[in-house]
Amino acid sequence: MNLGTEHTAESAELPDGLFTLALLSLLAGAAAGLIGAVFRLSLDQADRSRDALIAWAHGEEFVGFLLVIAICAVATGVAAWLVRRYSPQASGSGIPHVEAVLSGALPQAPYRLIPVKFVGGVLAIGSGLALGREGPSVQMGASVANLLGAIFRRNGDDCKMLLAAGAGAGLATAFNAPIGGAVFVLEELVRRFDTRTTVVTLGASAGAIAVARMFLGDAPDFHVEPLPYPGFGTVPIHLALGIVAGCVGVAYNRTILGTLAVADRLHRWPVELRAALVGAAVALLAWFAPGVVGGGDAITQRTLSGTETVAMLSVVFLLRFGLGPLSYAAGTPGGLFAPILVLGSQSGLLFGILCDQWFPALAPHPTALAIVGMAAFFTAVVRAPLTGIILVTEMTASFTLLLPMLSACFAAMLVPNLLRDAPIYDSLRERTLKKSV
Repeated sequence: MNLGTEHTAESAELPDGLFTLALLSLLAGAAAGLIGAVFRLSLDQADRSRDALIAWAHGEEFVGFLLVIAICAVATGVAAWLVRRYSPQASGSGIPHVEAVLSGALPQAPYRLIPVKFVGGVLAIGSGLALGREGPSVQMGASVANLLGAIFRRNGDDCKMLLAAGAGAGLATAFNAPIGGAVFVLEELVRRFDTRTTVVTLGASAGAIAVARMFLGDAPDFHVEPLPYPGFGTVPIHLALGIVAGCVGVAYNRTILGTLAVADRLHRWPVELRAALVGAAVALLAWFAPGVVGGGDAITQRTLSGTETVAMLSVVFLLRFGLGPLSYAAGTPGGLFAPILVLGSQSGLLFGILCDQWFPALAPHPTALAIVGMAAFFTAVVRAPLTGIILVTEMTASFTLLLPMLSACFAAMLVPNLLRDAPIYDSLRERTLKKSV
């Protein structure tokens, strides 16, 4: 009898509160979408400015070389200074901090994080660091959603729910992937599916995309020619790709953590100096190979277009494998997703080319394996297979590869767990909590 009374009371109370929260989620998503869209456009302009600077500087010979090194070093150093001086929580991806806030382990960061994350991200990623736009977009979206919850005097639980939904809205905007952004919240951030969380998350992603597409358009991030449905005989190859992605993902996670450990041992050096040195090293690489640096969308598109030779693909993969962790260790704003997608597409294409040579009768198109590799490598590193599958599907519009992605992600999820390798954001969250003590 008491259970029935409690259920009736909950049912009577839920619709009104849920309706208000749903309206706030749309507003929060729209705000996150606006910030994320402007951030993406700013990064695009920064990339064009960097490329133009390098092209001009090559005509100035040694003076131009020094100028490029100096500008990138100063910009990266300023980004690190902004983080240290005004908002230490803005360092790195920001997703581990969002997770810590949602779990109650850390308080919400002051709202000055938003301009620090925006400006610092543009300076760092615009300087060529191999960092993703999604980390800043997620953390800025979470902060602005939490701010709206506070303005409208929602309770602590509702503010946290809005914060999580705003984070998903930021990811949706970063990759033009509304469903992927929503699933990321449910699978990775809150790790539960309930009515209020699901409604608020979907509302925020919808609001974000509605606003963002007015600035960014509605085309998928990557253009891929339509691919056929792979046959049943390709299942072993997709499983093998998942195993390879799982092993490489473990190596990448450990490289990130090892690079951060080295940076910690250099704590006597000012963080601005360390960041400037990273910026100078990236600028040096950009001088000789400007197409290798930055967030990596152009590299992923070239990979999916199949225009790279095996030798060039291998060299760029190795460079990006080291450049991502080095860039993350600089302590500037910037995420991991976009660099992960670069490595996933490259490893998948390399695997596909080899399979095409050794098993031409069984191997699917190498481009198909490049797309599947993106989802598998994402799963190996982040350990969020549903997010990886949906994100990659939305970014490439490759709906025919859902089952191959499922097979590969199964193996890519299994291998790191058998090797007892923790998901990257769990490891980074533990670092964040230790530093906050």
